[in-house]
Amino acid sequence: MKDGIRGHVPQTIVSMLKIKTECIRVFLAETLCTYSMMVFGLGSVAQVVTGDGIFGEYLSINIGFALGVAMGMHVGGKVSGAHMNAAVSFTMSVFGRLRWKMLPLYVFAQFLGSFLAAGTVFVIYNDAIYHYCGGNFTVSGPKATAGIFATYPAPYLSIYTGFLDQVLGTAMLLLCLMALADLKNKPVIPGGEPVGVGLLVLLIGISLGSNSGYAINPTRDLGPRVFTLMAGWGLEVFRAGNGWWWVPVVAPLFGGVLGALIYTAFVELHHPDHSSTEALSTDDPACVPLEKYNNGSTEICI
Repeated sequence: MKDGIRGHVPQTIVSMLKIKTECIRVFLAETLCTYSMMVFGLGSVAQVVTGDGIFGEYLSINIGFALGVAMGMHVGGKVSGAHMNAAVSFTMSVFGRLRWKMLPLYVFAQFLGSFLAAGTVFVIYNDAIYHYCGGNFTVSGPKATAGIFATYPAPYLSIYTGFLDQVLGTAMLLLCLMALADLKNKPVIPGGEPVGVGLLVLLIGISLGSNSGYAINPTRDLGPRVFTLMAGWGLEVFRAGNGWWWVPVVAPLFGGVLGALIYTAFVELHHPDHSSTEALSTDDPACVPLEKYNNGSTEICI
C-alpha cells in the first residue's frame, strides 16, 4: 500500500506540472531552443575575441553557430519547429505555414531567448572581457567588445550594400530551407534536419559573413544589442556604423520572403500533382504543432 502511494505521488506531481496549452508549450520551446543556439554562438565569438585568436578564429564562430543551430533544433524542433529566427517565422506566416496570430509569440520568444543568452555569455566571460579591454566597453576600435554580442558592419561597408548583404544572406537561407523541407524534391532525410540546417548556416557564414557578420536574423541581433545597451556599452551600439542597427532587423524580413518566393516560383510551384496527396485539414485550432500547417513539406526549422 505504501509503495503504491509513493509510486503515485511523483506521477501526480508530473501531471500537475505538465503544460497542456499548446501556445505556452510553443513559447517555452522556442525560447529555450533560441537560448541554446545563442549561448553556443555568442560563446564562440567571446572565446575568439577575448582570446586574441589563441582559442579559435573566424571559422570557430561559423562552426559554433552552425552547431548551435543544430542543437537548438533538437531542443525544440518537434514542439515549435525551432525557427529561432524572426525572418523564418515571418516568412512562414506570409506563406500560410504559421498563423499570423502566432507570429508575435514566436518573435518575443526568440528575442527573449537571445537576450538571456547574451546575459549568460556576459556573465561567463565577464572576467575575460574585462581582462581583454581593461573594463573599457567600446563598440569600435582595436579592443572593441560589443561585436561579441551583436553584428556591426565592416568599415568599408555602406548601408546600401549592407542591406543587400543581409537580404541576400537571408534569401539564401530561406531558399535552401524550403528545398530541404520539400518532400517532392530532394529533402533532408528524416531526423537529419538539424545536420542539414546546421551545414546551411555554416555555408552562409563561410561565404557571406565577412561584410557584417551574417546576422540574417532580426531577433538574434536585436536582443543582444539591447542587452549591451543596458550592460555598459551605451547608446553607441545603436549609433555605430551610421545607425546600422536597423539593417539586420529589417533586411532579413525582405530577404526571407524573397528567398522562399524564388524557390516556390522556380521549383515548388511546378511539381507534378499526385492524386494521393492528402489535403490539409481546415479545422485546425490556432495553436497546433507547425507540421500540421505544411503541405507536402516537412517542418521548416532554423
